[in-house]
Amino acid sequence: MKQDSPCKEQAPVHRVAAIDLGTVSSRLALAEVREGTIVSLEKHTVITDLGEGVDATHRFCDAAVERVVAACEQFVREAHAFGAACTVTTLTSAARDAENAETLLVRLRNTGLTPQVIPGEIEARLTFYGVAHDFPGERIVVADSGGGSTELVVGTYDAAAGALRLEQAESLNIGCRRVTDRFLPGDPPRERDVERAAAWSAGEFAPYWRSLASLPDRLVAVGGTVTTLVALAHELEPYDASFVHLHDLSLAEIEACLERMHGASVAEIAQIKGIQPKRAHVIRAGALIICELMRTGGYEHLTVSENSLLAGMVSTVGEFLDSGRTAIGWQPELGRGL
Repeated sequence: MKQDSPCKEQAPVHRVAAIDLGTVSSRLALAEVREGTIVSLEKHTVITDLGEGVDATHRFCDAAVERVVAACEQFVREAHAFGAACTVTTLTSAARDAENAETLLVRLRNTGLTPQVIPGEIEARLTFYGVAHDFPGERIVVADSGGGSTELVVGTYDAAAGALRLEQAESLNIGCRRVTDRFLPGDPPRERDVERAAAWSAGEFAPYWRSLASLPDRLVAVGGTVTTLVALAHELEPYDASFVHLHDLSLAEIEACLERMHGASVAEIAQIKGIQPKRAHVIRAGALIICELMRTGGYEHLTVSENSLLAGMVSTVGEFLDSGRTAIGWQPELGRGL
């Protein structure tokens, strides 16, 4: 993402719609982009739980497909009303795992979208690109903990050159929906199951941290789990994105959130101030994952970003429309004329 220049107002502004269909949530961004820089951005999120049962069956269930298609039909209407010149639609961990992913892709094409299942490394690069402009010149590690996977990428954003220097990008199959389904079947789960989930999560993250030549000074986290943890820790009702963005969240605060959920059923967790009721069934596992990510990396604090994959997507689409090239080396498949 480039910094504004004196001539930037003369460059074309592209109206772009970006749709990200994740394991837990389906998200839409409606953005105006000029030379890869986001001029305006509006987001809409629907909890669709696409990954329901995928870890066990390796298939999308019919109900999950219907939820996602319904959300996308609404997104298409919003993109049309916004006047988007093009759309980009990505699917991530759940679609990579599901043997019947083509069933969903056909339904999405019938809505007028052009769906694209992206590899975990591209997911990580897009997320890093969406986040890093807030930390120019700083070597950071960005973690996007979703429903089915966690993307981790280390790098630096050179604002003056408008260039990314990425050292390592990796996608791990650990996410809040996957951990819930695999380790936490009870309501509430048994203590020994929670301990097994924590031990497994630590085992997934520890090799990643050991693989780095040195640890970045700052851990930046994105996604519904960490934004919900800020809302829970501060009892935010209504949700305040301006408060959450770039908020510092400590390991002690996340441990306190887990303690509040200890022994609570999903219905009881849904009543806690700051938690979206539809996220209540996976937030315990999500908080546990973030705890183990920080513990194994030796981080006592992290920075929460409201920017994420969607911001990286719209900036990348803007670059592609201008020059046919992108900073992260990924070519989006664009749908037009919704």
